[in-house]
Amino acid sequence: MNLHDGAIEAQDEVLFEVINGFGVITLNRPRALNAITHGMVRSMWTQLTAWADDPAVRAVLIEGAGEKAFCAGGDVRALYDSRLSNATHHRDFFVDEYRLDYLIHRYPKPYLALLDGIVMGGGMGVAQGAALRIVTDKTRLAMPETGIGLFPDVGASWFLGHLAPTLARYLGLVGATIGAADALYCGLADVWLEGDAPLRLRETLWQLDWSQGDTADPLGQLRAAILPLGRTWTDAARLMPVRATLDRHFSAIDVPAIVASLQADADRANGANDADSTDSADNVSTSWAVETLALLKQRSPLSLCVTDRQLQKGRRLDLADAFRMELVLGYHAFESGDFVEGVRALLIDKDKNPRWRYASIADVPVAQVDAFFTSPWAADAHPLRTLGEDA
Repeated sequence: MNLHDGAIEAQDEVLFEVINGFGVITLNRPRALNAITHGMVRSMWTQLTAWADDPAVRAVLIEGAGEKAFCAGGDVRALYDSRLSNATHHRDFFVDEYRLDYLIHRYPKPYLALLDGIVMGGGMGVAQGAALRIVTDKTRLAMPETGIGLFPDVGASWFLGHLAPTLARYLGLVGATIGAADALYCGLADVWLEGDAPLRLRETLWQLDWSQGDTADPLGQLRAAILPLGRTWTDAARLMPVRATLDRHFSAIDVPAIVASLQADADRANGANDADSTDSADNVSTSWAVETLALLKQRSPLSLCVTDRQLQKGRRLDLADAFRMELVLGYHAFESGDFVEGVRALLIDKDKNPRWRYASIADVPVAQVDAFFTSPWAADAHPLRTLGEDA
């Protein structure tokens, strides 16, 4: 559908309009923290494809409705129900979602993401391919999939693979939530708009004179208009004071070694005499290690081992192959992994006591991890086999 200025599609879950040359996508499920449904994925694909060839649209802006979230992820409950009923909806969803995310990464026009509020999982998928990833004081960003028996997908093999390896492992394995300052520090955001700057952003975009500046470089025009509204660097990142400690732990050879390294710090902290602990920097690093260890122990051991392998392989893959690998991992996560149990414990029964397939990381067989990377499809039958052919 080709929309023109002021026209809004009559659809509840996602809205589209064109304002001053911007195709605006609004994820519109605020009560569900704008979690993405299959219908939303298909609608966004159709609209973005149409806008790519529409001369009235110079750029795209995606944002979330409401005060709490940009997008908290995919509609996990629908995927859970599909798996329990032996339906194929969950597989179809991931195929279409990954195609949409790939399109965003390779979109021919500037694509901007206003990441105001919670940004997790599938929300990262429609954000990290943006030419400008705009965070705010309310941004809370994470890839928390190992906590529900999954792995960081939606292209995370690729976009985490472009971060420092230790930061990628920390974010992908632990699923820690970070704010705007740390998003800039890690490389998952381009500009931080503080205070009421998000409101001023809209005013700036809706009043932008496209005839000014280098009209052949719309992204350059947008950077010139947006970057002065915020900051592109910060010394306020919470990870900065613990970076040396983070690097030491997350440069270990594998997940068991990471856990052992963190455990050693935790044991030293427990055995230390508080009266002798006078170095505040040491205290901060030790507290961070104890907190990180506690989070890791809540995650699926199988998912942690699969994710670590995924992140290592992802650094060597191009974008299309990363998505193809993730679709294979997703197939196994639903068929023989911990997804069903993770969602049951955290979202259905809410007892927060998942009974993971393996009780500890040490129990996870290497062969089981290997099996996750074995495709159930022949190369010429992979659902994403044509991804990237038009590049």
